[in-house]
Amino acid sequence: MIGRLFFTLMLASAASSACAAEGDPAAGKAVFQQTCENCHAVVIGVNKVGPSLWNVVGRKPAAVPDFAYSEAMKANKEAWTPTALDAYLADPRGDVHGVKMFFKGLANPTDRANVIAYLQTLK
Repeated sequence: MIGRLFFTLMLASAASSACAAEGDPAAGKAVFQQTCENCHAVVIGVNKVGPSLWNVVGRKPAAVPDFAYSEAMKANKEAWTPTALDAYLADPRGDVHGVKMFFKGLANPTDRANVIAYLQTLK
């Protein structure tokens, strides 16, 4: 009985953590517009200081045509999964040493989850 109760509580905890990590796309769009939009476009083929982020989730790094990526980003082979994006957005220069992006990162985990949820809508 206690084992089942413990197991049920663990499942509930894991489920609530997963839901919290999913984020709110509308809130993410607002954060994106305030923080990211000056340097990144969200439409196909439009690069700014940074590459277009259209369809970025699941994409290989340094894959946008006609964008001059750093050697560090070209060497990065991990696809932009939500987990990889979370680590990168928390500290871009710490996550991929040698990148051109001078943004210090989004310290707030909720903001990162929300931005990632927004980026997942860009398809």
